[in-house]
Amino acid sequence: MKILIVEDQPRVGLFVEKALAEQGYSPLLAGTCAAARQAAARSVFAAIILDLGLPDGDGLDLLREWRAAGLAHPVLILSARDAIADRIEGLNLGADDYLPKPFSIDELVARVRSLLRRNTGVKSTVLKHGPLHVDLVGHVVTLDGARIEMTRREFSLLEFFLQNPGRILTRTLIAEKVWETGYDMETNLIDVYVRRLRRKLEPSSDRPLIKTVRGTGYELV
Repeated sequence: MKILIVEDQPRVGLFVEKALAEQGYSPLLAGTCAAARQAAARSVFAAIILDLGLPDGDGLDLLREWRAAGLAHPVLILSARDAIADRIEGLNLGADDYLPKPFSIDELVARVRSLLRRNTGVKSTVLKHGPLHVDLVGHVVTLDGARIEMTRREFSLLEFFLQNPGRILTRTLIAEKVWETGYDMETNLIDVYVRRLRRKLEPSSDRPLIKTVRGTGYELV
C-alpha cells in the first residue's frame, strides 16, 4: 500500500518513511505543498500523513484544497500544533486523525493501520453520477435507466473516473490504475478509450461527462 508522507523536516520524514517501509508499506516522502500536490495527482495513496507547517504553505490549506477537489484519501495530521483548537480545525476540514508531535513511532504506525482498516471495509457496489449508474458486481452500466454495453476495459476506465469525481486524472495515473502499466506518450490508447466512453455516455454536447484538461489528462464533471 502506498502512503504519502508530507513532512518538511528531513530527519522526521526519513524516520517515518523507514518505519512504514519496515511494516511492508510503500512510503513516498514529499517536503512541500507543491511536491505533495504533484504526488497526489500522479498516484493513488492508501493514506496520507500530513504535517501542517510546510515551507511553501499551510497543511490545513492543502487539506482543504484536496477535500474540495474530491480527494478522499484518509489523512492523518502529524503536527507540533497540539492545541485543542488546532485539532478541531483539522478534523473539521476533513482529517481522519490527528497526532501531535513529539510522537511515538509505534503509535503512529498503529494509527495508520487503524485508518487503513476503517477504509477497507464494505463499500457500495453501485457507483452513481447523476443519471449514470454502474453496478460493479453485475458489470451493468445504465444511463437514464437504459443499459449501455461496455467492453471490459471501457468498464474499468469508467469505474476509475466514477471513483474520482472532480479530480484531474493524468494519463500516467490512468495507465497505472486501469492498464496496470506505464504510459507510453507516443500512443493515444487512453484518448481512444475516453472517446469511446463519450460516444456512449454523452448523448448531446450540452451534457458533458468527461472534460479534457489540455496537456494533463481528464476530469469527470
